[in-house]
Amino acid sequence: MTDPVSTQNMTLAPGVVDTIISITASETDGVASIGSPVTSGIRAMLSGGASTSGIETSTDEDGKLDVVVHINVYYGYVLPELAEKLRQSIADALAMQVGIQVGRVDVFIDGIQFRSQS
Repeated sequence: MTDPVSTQNMTLAPGVVDTIISITASETDGVASIGSPVTSGIRAMLSGGASTSGIETSTDEDGKLDVVVHINVYYGYVLPELAEKLRQSIADALAMQVGIQVGRVDVFIDGIQFRSQS
């Protein structure tokens, strides 16, 4: 997101909403990465934080936030259940932390990764 978001008498700097979405996704069991695994890993190492690549947001005509998130998941998870859990977690996190009403969350599963055998 490149534009500030205004809600409940406050204005959020660009990237705040994306960061909340990124952290929520990374804390969801089964999500391996957001966006492409190569750029997410490199960006996280360089910035010291979660990647916001692969996240798109826009406001619909009712003033609700529409979210599109591209993820990679770990092998062995039921994909529809994981996507629904992520949708609900993102909507809950945005409503609770900054009071933003979410219109929809579209989850695109771009790949499946295997956990490393360390």
